[in-house]
Amino acid sequence: MDQDKKTAAALPLRSRLTVEGMDRTPHRTFLRAMGLDDEAIARPFVGVVSTQGENTPCSLGLRPQAEAAKTGVVMGGGWPFEFTTVSVSDGVSMNHRGMRMSLVSRELIADSVEAVVRGHAYDALVGFAGCDKTLPGLLMAMVRLNCPSVFMYGGAMLPGQWRGAPVSTVNAYEGVGAVLAGTMSEDDLASLERACSPTAGSCPGQFTANTMAMVSETLGLALPGTAMMPSVYTERLSLARASGQAVMRILNGQGPLPRDLVTRKSLENACAAVAATGGSTNAGLHLPAIAHEAGIRFTLDDVAEVFHRTPLIADLQPGGRFLARDLHYAGGVSAVLKSLADGGYLHADTLTLSGGTLGESLGSLGALDGLVVRATTAALHPSGGVVVLKGNLAPQGALVKIAGLKTLAFEGPARVFDCEEDCTAAVRARDYKAGDVLIIRNEGPVGGPGMREMLGTTALIYGQGMGEQVALITDGRFSGATRGLCIGYTGPEAAAGGPIALVQAGDRIRIDCERASLDLLVSAEELERRRTAWRPERRERLAGVLEKYARLVGPAHLGAVTHSGNMDWPAG
Repeated sequence: MDQDKKTAAALPLRSRLTVEGMDRTPHRTFLRAMGLDDEAIARPFVGVVSTQGENTPCSLGLRPQAEAAKTGVVMGGGWPFEFTTVSVSDGVSMNHRGMRMSLVSRELIADSVEAVVRGHAYDALVGFAGCDKTLPGLLMAMVRLNCPSVFMYGGAMLPGQWRGAPVSTVNAYEGVGAVLAGTMSEDDLASLERACSPTAGSCPGQFTANTMAMVSETLGLALPGTAMMPSVYTERLSLARASGQAVMRILNGQGPLPRDLVTRKSLENACAAVAATGGSTNAGLHLPAIAHEAGIRFTLDDVAEVFHRTPLIADLQPGGRFLARDLHYAGGVSAVLKSLADGGYLHADTLTLSGGTLGESLGSLGALDGLVVRATTAALHPSGGVVVLKGNLAPQGALVKIAGLKTLAFEGPARVFDCEEDCTAAVRARDYKAGDVLIIRNEGPVGGPGMREMLGTTALIYGQGMGEQVALITDGRFSGATRGLCIGYTGPEAAAGGPIALVQAGDRIRIDCERASLDLLVSAEELERRRTAWRPERRERLAGVLEKYARLVGPAHLGAVTHSGNMDWPAG
């Protein structure tokens, strides 16, 4: 490697702090109680963490992969210690107050992994995640700890089949709206419900989990080929073993540490991969948060710049036709990156887990399939499938997914709702009309608190056949499965006195995705009058984790993070 960087070879084994010397006799006693002998105690200690659990199909199949990674660690000369951390199912928590815990869980995961690895002085880390916030949570922990680390995504579920067509969870959400609109029967919805999710694994479209899995490969924190392979394919076990062996190679000085991998260039590559595939808008929140752990200021403005210059080349759901399984057979993440590199849209000199460069790893790939993944010269759209909008309604930016949209400009009167439930009730009752701009506010990181996703509401709108006949704007978030003219992450949020707090019913709002603008058509003088009169919403009393989160969390355009970032782990 021709880059001047520190590797694991320059670091002592932290675990020796817990096992060497007479005063560590009690520590060794605990280890022996877990079945370790002298030979095992003499090995490097490697944490193997997963979000295995029975609360979501996304995490249901992680344990066998973690077990395989443990085998790989032993084969590489280390000793594995398995532990688990929390996950919150976005599917089960959606569209009720439990969704406040989803983004919060990202911080809980990062913090808990840090606590275990630091508390036990593990030398390295292999991590497995499946549901949306579990992926960035583990990636953040790895960059924060900066110990030898390998990440592996648990994989997406296979699509279901319903009446001869592939279906996924998003069809179930939109089916509810179709029933309310009278275009689907309740019996058909019950039949669809039973067909949508036939296996364990994450949602199969280019939603948040698959988007962040792609990010993990692009950043170099995961082995190539791990992101798009379906969860139930047993080949995952060999990849998991390889991940365990890879972390031992890094520990032995034959590979880079997380902060060698997460650089401004690799972050820009990750943004390009998201844009090129019409990925989840949540990436605009998670990439700045991962960068924050490395001490890199990478804001929504930086994300916007890459999104704007990167063409949309992959035809993936929810905006397109294909699923993760299809991309796997079309070459996976590497095919997307190869197309971008060939078109000059990628930094090819960033590092991978092998210690080589991204360009070197892509050099042997064959031709693109031209259907799931296209050449940049035959792009579906000249700019990315996700756009950052700015204007007097969103000075810090807002995010919209345009992949698959026919309507890129919209102007209409505001219908204002002060929480998600009020808007959802109006949508269920069809108490809105074509041309409206629905505003949901007080759902930001602080105002929620927790920045809820709005898939329940947006899917109802789309299922009612109104997906591009109305627009929706919120300071909350969207699921990666959301489609339609839905704009989220609007900053500053209402709780901070942002312009979204000043919108009144009937105000006209103009959206222009081509010009990346979002404007409230009210004079500056009137907005200043409203700002002077504005008072924060009276909030319910908080306690527990939401109280702590609301006090600590920062704004969305900086990643909604809860600490100052880039901590070092002192030796000794």
